Amino acid sequence: MKKIFSVKQIPRLKWSSPTPFNLRPRVITLCYLNFGLVLFGLGESLLIASGAGVSPWTVLAQGISFKTGWSIGFTTMVVSFFILLLWIPLAQKPGIGTILNALIIAFMIDFSLVWLPYPQLPVWQLIQSVFGVFIVGIASGIYLTANLGAGPRDGLMTGLQAVTGLPIASIRVAIEVTVVAAGWYLGGVVGAGTLLFAFGIGPCVAIGILFVRRFF
Repeated sequence: MKKIFSVKQIPRLKWSSPTPFNLRPRVITLCYLNFGLVLFGLGESLLIASGAGVSPWTVLAQGISFKTGWSIGFTTMVVSFFILLLWIPLAQKPGIGTILNALIIAFMIDFSLVWLPYPQLPVWQLIQSVFGVFIVGIASGIYLTANLGAGPRDGLMTGLQAVTGLPIASIRVAIEVTVVAAGWYLGGVVGAGTLLFAFGIGPCVAIGILFVRRFF
């Protein structure tokens, strides 16, 4: 556990791009990026299909949607744009990965939801939620090391980590708990899977980074 909370930055590995804004990345860099994003989408799908609750950011989108009358899709887009604005004072740089993050994850969710199980018993819903959160964490560790630009939420995490110097796991947990609390206050629906994601995604991302650094 101590090792998990000692991770304070995304490592630069042999396939990492020298800069996020790289329009001609190496093939191996793109492979790690895309593989990580495909896994990320699969993990999100497992959480959705479990029926145990959506991610904190979806809870926030639900809450804002209830207050404004906007659709959840449009609200999610507005929230993502606002997060990207927060990148400016955090000196975060977008890249190919920022765009592919949205495209590949969305495609993978639509594709995999057709094939995944939809458990009815609470115990299996919980198990599938745990597995989904773990997959998202491992996937984050893989795609972030490509250094081709993070998704809006992951970029907020790495930006705040760089500013504060705190462990990545702690930063991510703080973000997710804050988001789910705001979403719940606005009327969003919170489930067991939501709380698992909020408190588990930070340590799982750190595990993913340790896994990639150790075995790749």
